Formats: sequence, structure tokens, C-alpha cells
Amino acid sequence: MTFDDFRRRADMVRQIPLETVLTYRGATRDRYDRAKWHSEQGPLSVTGAKFTNWHRGTGGGGAIDLVMHLAGMDCRAAVTWLEQQLGNHQAAAGPVTADFVGNTSPADSKPRQLHLPVPDPRQLARVRRYLIQERCLAARLLAPLIAAGRVYADRRANAVFLLVAGKANRPVGAELRGTGQRPWRGLASGTRKDLGYFWVGAKGTRKIVLCESAIDAISCFQLLGDRICISTSGARANPPWLRHLIDRGYNVSCGFDSDDVGEAAADEMIALHPVIDRLWPPAHDWNDALLASR
Repeated sequence: MTFDDFRRRADMVRQIPLETVLTYRGATRDRYDRAKWHSEQGPLSVTGAKFTNWHRGTGGGGAIDLVMHLAGMDCRAAVTWLEQQLGNHQAAAGPVTADFVGNTSPADSKPRQLHLPVPDPRQLARVRRYLIQERCLAARLLAPLIAAGRVYADRRANAVFLLVAGKANRPVGAELRGTGQRPWRGLASGTRKDLGYFWVGAKGTRKIVLCESAIDAISCFQLLGDRICISTSGARANPPWLRHLIDRGYNVSCGFDSDDVGEAAADEMIALHPVIDRLWPPAHDWNDALLASR
């Protein structure tokens, strides 16, 4: 890759709103100071595209600098993370565009209306082929999810994984995974991942494993069985619904990826909720472990 190629990639992700990055990484906005965020590196002050960590005496500008600060990555790793986690889209200066990851736009802190992708049965065969042949997910596990409409294909042949809330499994968003040659992932416009999650698992079990994506959650269930596997839609240390699961007596394990980002989020989660234990995937992530087992 040439320097110009890397610069073009960096330019596409640098303008992603800092609020979007912070929300995706599990940071929470201070209830009294709208410019203050509680992050994995401590409190940050955010003004437009600039951020400052007063406790650490450092700061920066733009999404790349922020990810480098939060995750301890170098520039190249931060660009790759932004591409993989938030979708390879150029952020607009105004509100976040459709199919772009994030719960709020930079211009308006109110939640946006949920716009789920419309199912396209004509693309379902391609999505099933991708999930079964390339991701090695078992057809027997996918069949009931597809039948229930919790996994489906949209018109772009993206795999759509519904995030749901409550016993009624009310949709509150969706993870999207591209099935083409170029890896892509994102969230449906208006997704409220603080309200719910994608899950798969055995009914009646009291064991829960938290994973970073829907594909990882299905892979984890396929490998381990006898537990509920939940996607946090990114390495988020403290999703608001987590405390409710703990209070209901579930035995929760953090199964985040075995990398710097996953380890940092897992450490913070366990510091906040000491009853949670760490469960490392046998490989980088649960789907990698599944692929390696074939």
C-alpha cells in the first residue's frame, strides 16, 4: 500500500464524529456536562472535533487521534479499526447518514428514528452462502433465526442481525455485515444498541457470554452450547442493559476479542462489575476459533 492509499483511507474516517466513536466504544456522556464523556481512559472533554483528557494531560483532534488515545493503537491500527467497526464511509459534516453506525447525529443529541433495512428474499441465498460457507456458521443454528426474521438479507445482500429488547424481542436496531469481497460492517440508521442486543442461545440457561458481534455470538454458541451468547455490537465495557442481566442472577462472562481493544474493554467491564469473569476466545475472536476448528 502506498502512502497516498493510506492517506485516502485516513481521510475517509478522520471526520467521523467523536460522539459516534465514543458511543461505539461504550463511553457515556455526563448527565450534567454535555461536553464531558466518561471513557475507558477516564473523563474527556469534547468540543467539535477536538478532545482533551485533563487527567492525562493530553488531547487531539479527529476520530483517528481519539481511537489512538482510547485504545492505545498506532495510527495505522486506528484507521483499520475505524474502517472495520464503523464502516468505510466518509462522515458528513452534518447529521450521520443512513446505515452509518451511531445513535445520534453531531447536530442533534436526540435519538434518530430507527430505519431497518427492508428484507429482500432474493438476496437470502447469497447471505446464507456467505454465513455458512465463509463464516462456517451451522445451517441448523441459522434456520430458526432466519425463520423468526432475526437474521435476514437486505437489497444490498448485507446480512442483517436484529438487535431486540424485552421478552417481546422488540427491534431496536440491527448489525449489518457485508457479504462481498471487501469486508464491511455497520449498524442500521437509528440503532439504539443501549436498549437491546442480538442474542442466540439455549433457553433456560443462566450462563451468558458477551461477544463483540452477532457473528461472534453465533460462533460462540456453536462452539460452546448450553449458554446464551449476546453481541454488544462493539467492544463496549458497560452497556446500560448489562446491570439488569447481572441483577437477574445470570452468570456473565466477557468473551471479547483477544486483542488490545477487547482486553481493555474487558478489564474495564470487570472493574465495573467484578462478578463478571473473562472468557478468552481460543483464537483472535470466536468466529476465527470456529474457522480454525473446521
